[in-house]
Amino acid sequence: MDDETQGQLQSPVEAMTFEAAMGELEEIVDRLEKGNVPLEESIAYYERGEALKTRCDDLLKRAEMRVEKVRLRSGGTPSGTEPLDGDADDDVPF
Repeated sequence: MDDETQGQLQSPVEAMTFEAAMGELEEIVDRLEKGNVPLEESIAYYERGEALKTRCDDLLKRAEMRVEKVRLRSGGTPSGTEPLDGDADDDVPF
């Protein structure tokens, strides 16, 4: 495992932005798909990928809860806001 790879595997996933986590996850998938990674390194990548996927899912759910749509009265004037998809606790299908 090279120094760059070792450094990535030690970065705290909990502090990563969505874009950083998704970018690293894409790199891991690419490396694993190529199939030229030793077994122990593959396992470490897989575990890191699972943590990154969880982080991305969490950040997407948080963003979804923040997106709101405007409720309108019968006359067309705004009356408040509500979650975009109703219940914010619904599971995201991906």
